Amino acid sequence: MSKASFHILRVGLAITFLWIGILIIKQPEAWAGYIAPWATNLLPISPVEAMQGTAVLDIIIGFLLLIDTLVWLAALVGALHLITVLAVSGITDITVRDIAIFSGAVALLLERWPKNLLLDLSKKKYE
Repeated sequence: MSKASFHILRVGLAITFLWIGILIIKQPEAWAGYIAPWATNLLPISPVEAMQGTAVLDIIIGFLLLIDTLVWLAALVGALHLITVLAVSGITDITVRDIAIFSGAVALLLERWPKNLLLDLSKKKYE
């Protein structure tokens, strides 16, 4: 990934996570409506409280991406978070957006994976 494309993707995802976090803070009850009923029954807290926690998580992810710090960790948490979102919200009109955000987070994760961790994901086998 070129340096310019990396920064465009990183900042774009940062803005997306920050914006969604702020929107959730403004109306957590509206966002709680995206949680499938079966998932709501599994929550140990209210859906509104779950969304408030989600908002904080989204803002932390967005902030780390924006300041270019621990990008791999922010991208990993963001990707895992989006897998959860896709699992508990089901297939809706906005699923395609979540898949795109997930894909961008995975791309950043692969680009910035620390070489000293268990698996070196940066080897370019397919170029």
